[in-house]
Amino acid sequence: MTGETRPAYLSALGCYVIWGLMPLLFMGQAAQGFTALEILAYRALFAAPFALALVWLARQGGQVRAALAQPRTLAWLLLSTLLIAVNWGVYVWATTNQATLEASLGYYINPLLNMVVGLWLFRERIDRWGWVAIGLAAVGVLFQALALGRPPWISLILAFSFGAYGVIRKRVPVEAQSGLFIECLILVPFGLAYVGWLTASGGGHALDGAASLAWALANGPATVIPLALFAFSARRLPLSTIGFIQFLAPTLQFCVGVLAGEAFTPLRGISFAFIWGGALVFALAAWRRSRLARRAVVQPV
Repeated sequence: MTGETRPAYLSALGCYVIWGLMPLLFMGQAAQGFTALEILAYRALFAAPFALALVWLARQGGQVRAALAQPRTLAWLLLSTLLIAVNWGVYVWATTNQATLEASLGYYINPLLNMVVGLWLFRERIDRWGWVAIGLAAVGVLFQALALGRPPWISLILAFSFGAYGVIRKRVPVEAQSGLFIECLILVPFGLAYVGWLTASGGGHALDGAASLAWALANGPATVIPLALFAFSARRLPLSTIGFIQFLAPTLQFCVGVLAGEAFTPLRGISFAFIWGGALVFALAAWRRSRLARRAVVQPV
């Protein structure tokens, strides 16, 4: 790690540590009485001003105005907003209803699912190690279904919604900061309507006291700061490095779930063993490809 790349590595680590520990934020709010829908509403409301600050710092105001003026771009962003709302909502519900382990499984699956999507939509190649990783993950999902007595719907919804979100954002010509701000902007009216209804019916919790308000406000920076760290590191680190570090987030989520007392049966242990095996193969294969690519660059012609 050189002096030039150290900030990028630290940003990537910070990003995935925050995402990995995010369940603690939602569990803390649930302990204050917040429901999953209320947390989601405050996440949309308080992420918007922080996302706007990112747009201002990146000087992307013109890009936001251009995107809002283009019906096709805006339609794609409406679809990405729907997908991220589903992803956020399911994740918040899972982490506040003793299903953090199942949620972490979804984010282990996601990068492996991305390989299949890349093959299907973008004609990207998958080498034999990629297929080994996908096969191990598939066996892990099967064992998870046996352990739960049902398909792991939370894992699958999280993996597929975030995978589809990534595909759309890859196709839309809008930077990460601008896109997130527009998505938050779209969600703000729904958040306002739900919070207004809760407050009018006496069911809201954000105004119960300073502690509750602080928990609600924390949704803003917790949503936006890791994205800013990710955007900074992704521009400066090889994708293989990002691919390796990204498994830190579901690993921390897994640890949070275990420490929170969620059931970890032998069948679930077997399931995660296969998932971890797939993740390890994926990460090592990505590291090997990166190493070979660097050697090819430095070899004399």
